[in-house]
Amino acid sequence: MTATTQSVAEVFAIIDSLDVPAFAWLFADNGKLVFANGDPLVGPAEIEEGTSAFFATIAGLHHTIVNEWIVDDTTIVELDVTYDRLDGNTARIPVVTIWHRAPDGLIDDYRVHFDLAPVYA
Repeated sequence: MTATTQSVAEVFAIIDSLDVPAFAWLFADNGKLVFANGDPLVGPAEIEEGTSAFFATIAGLHHTIVNEWIVDDTTIVELDVTYDRLDGNTARIPVVTIWHRAPDGLIDDYRVHFDLAPVYA
C-alpha cells in the first residue's frame, strides 16, 4: 500500500498501533509534524524519534473519528482521543488534526491541535 492510498482511518490505525516506523513512513523527506505546542519535527527520522519519545510517556491511545473533511490535498479530522496513562488512568481529549499531502502522496505538513495537559495531570 502506498501513502496515497491511506485512508483517514488507516492513518489513525497506524498511530493507535504505536507503529512509529510505519507512521514516519507516511511523511515526505521534508515533512513536518507539529504536535500540540511542541517544536516542529522535520523529516521522517526526526518524526520517528519525537513520536517514539512521546509514546514512551503513555501506555497507549485510541482515536475515534468524529468528523473528517478532505479538500484537495488537505485533510481535516475532528477526533475524540483516549490516552492510556502510565498510572493506569485515562484522559479523553477532543483533538483536531490537519495534514497536507505533497503531489507524491506523502504528508508534508501534519498538525495536531489539542491541550496535552490532561495526559500528564
